[in-house]
Amino acid sequence: MSQTALRICPLCEATCGLTLTIDDCRVTGARGDHDDVFSHGFICPKGAAFAELDNDPDRLTAPLVRRDGELREASWDEAFAAVAEGLGRVIAEHGGASVGVYLGNPNAHTVAGGLYTPVVVKALGTRQVYSASTLDQMPKHVSLGLMFGSPVAFTVPDLDRTDYLVVIGANPLVSNGSLATAADFPGRLRALRKRGGRLVVIDPARTRTAQLADRHLAPRPGTDSALLLAVVHVLFDEDLVDLGHLDGQVNGVEEVRALAADFAPDTVAGYCGVAADDIRTLARELAAAPSAAVYGRIGTSTVEFGTLGSWLVDVVNILTGNLDRPGGAMFPCSPIAPAPRPAGPGRGWSIGRWHSRVSGHPEVLSEFPAAALAEELETPGDGQIKAMITIAGNPVLSAPDGDRLDRALAGVEFMLSIDPYLNETTRHADVILPPPPPSRSPHFDVALNALAVRNNARYSPPALPCDGRPDEVEILCRLALILYGVGPQGDPSLVDDQVIAATLAKEVADPASPVAGRPVQELTAMLIDGPGYERRLDMMLRLGAYGDAFGANPDGLTLARLKAAPHGIDLGPLRPRLPEVLRTPSGRVELAPPQLVADAARLRESLGRRTDGFVLIGRRHLRSNNSWMHNVPALSGGTNRCTLRIHPDDAAELGLTDTAVVKGPGGELLAPVELSADLRRGVVSLPHGWGHDRPGTGQRLAAGQPGVNVNQLNDGATLDPLSGTAVLNGIPVDIAPAG
Repeated sequence: MSQTALRICPLCEATCGLTLTIDDCRVTGARGDHDDVFSHGFICPKGAAFAELDNDPDRLTAPLVRRDGELREASWDEAFAAVAEGLGRVIAEHGGASVGVYLGNPNAHTVAGGLYTPVVVKALGTRQVYSASTLDQMPKHVSLGLMFGSPVAFTVPDLDRTDYLVVIGANPLVSNGSLATAADFPGRLRALRKRGGRLVVIDPARTRTAQLADRHLAPRPGTDSALLLAVVHVLFDEDLVDLGHLDGQVNGVEEVRALAADFAPDTVAGYCGVAADDIRTLARELAAAPSAAVYGRIGTSTVEFGTLGSWLVDVVNILTGNLDRPGGAMFPCSPIAPAPRPAGPGRGWSIGRWHSRVSGHPEVLSEFPAAALAEELETPGDGQIKAMITIAGNPVLSAPDGDRLDRALAGVEFMLSIDPYLNETTRHADVILPPPPPSRSPHFDVALNALAVRNNARYSPPALPCDGRPDEVEILCRLALILYGVGPQGDPSLVDDQVIAATLAKEVADPASPVAGRPVQELTAMLIDGPGYERRLDMMLRLGAYGDAFGANPDGLTLARLKAAPHGIDLGPLRPRLPEVLRTPSGRVELAPPQLVADAARLRESLGRRTDGFVLIGRRHLRSNNSWMHNVPALSGGTNRCTLRIHPDDAAELGLTDTAVVKGPGGELLAPVELSADLRRGVVSLPHGWGHDRPGTGQRLAAGQPGVNVNQLNDGATLDPLSGTAVLNGIPVDIAPAG
């Protein structure tokens, strides 16, 4: 007899509620949960394919351990023993600092990734930490940190109340939103139009989102920062700046005025490929709208001036008085955000507390650029990475110059991968520890709740048991116990007990905490009776902005209350909260951080650069997410193909028919041609995450339709200097017919 279970979808940032159908302890279907407080039944093809992904026959069900040069199935005890021996050997000889860690994007979608990967990194004591962040959103972290004093003080568009929305470098009708967690982003955009609001999309391609817009501007890729500075120029030049309720809370307005003086619309129009009058119209309409929000995403991030572009998105929001007010760009309040403390000056935030060994890249958020991983693996000398741990990541496909990284990973003394697949990266591992499918894991959006366009709290316990296998939390706890010297047979709950004790001790010693002065033992005894991760979540909810403060606020959130509301708890629309999030030493918004003002000189110099030739951009597919969904039959084929899109007139001039040779700074590849008049001339597009043609992998469907690895065109030499983010969009390429 069929049963149902509720589950938050972990497959993209929309975090939609699902109703799973279960037969014989197996997920057989998924549909949208109409009672979910956030998604109201919305579902995309990825969520609808949840059962196929959950039951993928190529998913590893037992550990793999390398013996005599081959990866072979082993028991969990054997695998953990191999991890203890391999890592122990390297650490004994070279120290924990010689172990590198790479964290992939899926860590943002799991309880294990959100709560337990920091414990592993801390146990190692390594600074060799890399993640998908420097292939994605790190410029936003940097701009937020320098402006507001916190790199996680995310601003998101108040989609449900805004009158005028500008989407720049994003395609949320396909991506479902990113760095703006919005279940049914398409429906929210249609509702904006229906209530009389206006939508402007700025993108080199006429994407599905651009097709819905009132106006579409198609700039040359990588020129968003200059275009936004021209908007700022118009706001000052035409006396349209109005800080409104922010007046008196912002430093650096005059510095930004002076900076924008050199970026008049007529000056940047040729560089951007956008008419000066169109830039002026955009600025005037932003200033005149009753409420407005500018939202930028990966197209403004993974480019040469990524941090500048991410910063300027919020500069425009501030100068038009649209930061931290309904209908503008607002700060979500996660249910595990700390309870509000008294407003006032903070410690601020900085980058470059240490630097990478080979090229001297500055640390950002305790990470080095993913593009620098290969050189840190290859280059001999003190501090060389001798062992590698990858968790839910495939940097051979995700990072620039995967061929070089492929060779470098083959040379490490020991490699551990925590991953459900034998893929292009994990094939180099000495041990692979596979976590169970998502139906057998809990779900709480540790990271993505901080980006939600409406405040909410939702929790999904595992829909199915793990059948004797350790879940991902236990895998990471046992790894931490190995690193702390306890050994793999130690009790995993020790990790949670230690974190809870340390967190509560800090809280009770903080006079501003809601539990100041209370006995730690009393608070610990009040936590829910359940797995360690539930006890930690209960603690975080109780200490959070909506929490019960361990009984002091009886109506507040606890995990027990959240579990009693399986469709979630709606915490209301976004509310103004700037004083809560500001952590700058001045206690004010720093509109003109010196690092960004200095980097603008580099942008000014680029205005005279020649813009001949083709440039490459990426693209998203609704039925794909990076490199890890190409093995699901329901998500393959159709529009989800790895093709080179090019304007028909460009293709005709080049004599392109079926296949093109694409050459970039890092290499060349052959790609099938797809003609599209939706692309700006001079721009070509290849999707990211493909290239499943390397031997020794275990994803049969993906290998049968491998596509090409667009990042192999990139040598990784060009980074956004402030964030260390690889330049993945706006890369110059040469195009020619195959043969």
